[in-house]
Amino acid sequence: MADRNRTDSPTGFPSRGLRHRAAALLAVACALVAAGCSGGTKPAAQSPPPVERAPVKAAKPGLPGMPPLLDDRDLYAADRPGRLAPQVKGYPSRIYVPNTGSDTVSVIDPKTYKVMETIPVGVQPQHVVPSWDMKTLWVNNNRGHDLTPIDPATGKAGKRVKVHDPYNLYFTPNGKYAVVMASMDRQLVFRDPHSMEIRKTVPVSCAGVNHADFSPDGKYFIVSCEFSGELLKVDTEKMKVVGKQKLPFEGAMPQDVKISPDGRTWYIADMMADGVWVLDGDAFDRPRLMPTGKGAHGLYVSRDSKIMYISNRGEGSISLLDFKTGALSGKWHIRGGGSPDMGGLSTDGKVLWLSGRYHSEVYALDTRTGKTLAKIPVGQGPHGLAVYPQPGRYSLGHTGVFR
Repeated sequence: MADRNRTDSPTGFPSRGLRHRAAALLAVACALVAAGCSGGTKPAAQSPPPVERAPVKAAKPGLPGMPPLLDDRDLYAADRPGRLAPQVKGYPSRIYVPNTGSDTVSVIDPKTYKVMETIPVGVQPQHVVPSWDMKTLWVNNNRGHDLTPIDPATGKAGKRVKVHDPYNLYFTPNGKYAVVMASMDRQLVFRDPHSMEIRKTVPVSCAGVNHADFSPDGKYFIVSCEFSGELLKVDTEKMKVVGKQKLPFEGAMPQDVKISPDGRTWYIADMMADGVWVLDGDAFDRPRLMPTGKGAHGLYVSRDSKIMYISNRGEGSISLLDFKTGALSGKWHIRGGGSPDMGGLSTDGKVLWLSGRYHSEVYALDTRTGKTLAKIPVGQGPHGLAVYPQPGRYSLGHTGVFR
């Protein structure tokens, strides 16, 4: 790279040639101005014509304390292949599978596709959830009314923490609160993210709160209500429900919720409507249904933010949605059939891992070809499995939603 302080003279002063060139340039400049220019006299000032500039859109302030987005155009920019946060780089790569009917967690080695260990936990574990700081995996023991912490560095389970009706667990984008989806209690319970002590309980009028996702600025989140076919919009900072709507389908049963990379569109899987609802979260207006397959359930974004994988539990398939076009671009079928439910992507994004809810097995699928790489026997009723570690700076909860 050229030295910006170079003078072309060993003395440190401009050379004679440079002085001549400077004088010539000054003469040209003088000829272009309206007023005369002699010696060092400054020409008469003239106001330049106004320059038309496009209005600059002010950045929308985010939830206080929330880490700023890496890219305003891509919420998942921190989730690129191999981009592990410093605190998780030493964690061994594992697949943690909660078996709701066996009260255990199966631990799979993704290299060998074999179960390494089976960890006893509480009654009816539903999801394995990475904490906001990504240092703990919380097993949601729904009917045991507690959480089992697992240290992802050692794979060892710790002492259970009493939490009533923890069907699912999320974290506010600033890490200030854990949000327990108390499905049967009909509550959203805001808790301390470490001790899990209650900070505020928000009763809801819908039945079966279960899944959620947060807006780009973190100021609100949208929750699905499985048993009443409704959606809630919740103000994060005020911890208050600010919107509610009934899905326009008789018998709707909404499941996973996911926002598009550009933050403009929300998708809600519906296992009875056999597709995903497409929603404008800001407007929170009437959504439209996009059919995907029988029993649409889990939603996962590819490591390049181009594709969303949709597990269709009722037909053993995975639909692919192209974010750029907003249309479906393909469908994979699990070899020999299955019941793909919840899961996540490998660190490099090359393998999609999903639990087989009704088949007591776990599936590994090649994301380049859709080929079923493995079907691994586990306990009864495998549900919200977590692939860990994964890229990202912090966790929003569920089976691993990272930003």
